Amino acid sequence: MNEIAPAESEEPQDRRPHVSVIVPVRNERRTLARALAEAFRVHPRTEVIVICNGTTDGSNAIARRCGARVIEWPVPLGHDVGRALGAKAAAGEVLLFIDGDMVVPASALQGFVAAVDGGADVALNNYSGPVRKTAVHGVVLAKHALNDLLGRTDLGGASLTTIPHAISRRALEKIGADLLAVPPVAHAAAIHYGLNVRLGPAVPVGRLNRMRREKGHWRRLERLIIGDHLEAVGWWLKRQNG
Repeated sequence: MNEIAPAESEEPQDRRPHVSVIVPVRNERRTLARALAEAFRVHPRTEVIVICNGTTDGSNAIARRCGARVIEWPVPLGHDVGRALGAKAAAGEVLLFIDGDMVVPASALQGFVAAVDGGADVALNNYSGPVRKTAVHGVVLAKHALNDLLGRTDLGGASLTTIPHAISRRALEKIGADLLAVPPVAHAAAIHYGLNVRLGPAVPVGRLNRMRREKGHWRRLERLIIGDHLEAVGWWLKRQNG
């Protein structure tokens, strides 16, 4: 298991990574090399950090061959915890979060970096999910409801729960890497602390996200994400009423 430590900050400014692309991975060998190739094209000074957790299919070796820095954990941590660990190790001024099972073109990812370089502290995927249905998915409702509570209906259903998204180093320092392990709470914290939270490009992750074969995976995931949103509501109300 690799130690998690920030990159050394003593190297010359023009050689430090400007963008840290953080990629949690668990058995993504089918798409990982292509996803990482796009990540490395985001900016001339890019580091890619892959958090391999519970991986058994050789994804760790693929990531190393692609030139990524690999942090390994023997057990599954979940994508959100992986992102928090990657953020702690990141050296860039812009932290860009993607997944290894989804190939997003560099041209789309560059829009998130540009938004942060242009003054945003948090650049969200402008994706609100399928809302024109008779029965709207519970996660979609939770995202819209949280933004309504936060007074940010302009964000629709956009959320730190959805990748790709990017944050500034200022946002990382204000929110704290640990809070990124619960994305709706980090989302609420960004707004509570007055950070500049904006919509970035729109990436249709609903079409890009591959189906997991594990029985009951999506139902478990739905319950987890809704629970995270309830935690964010409690976090927000405590600070509003405190």
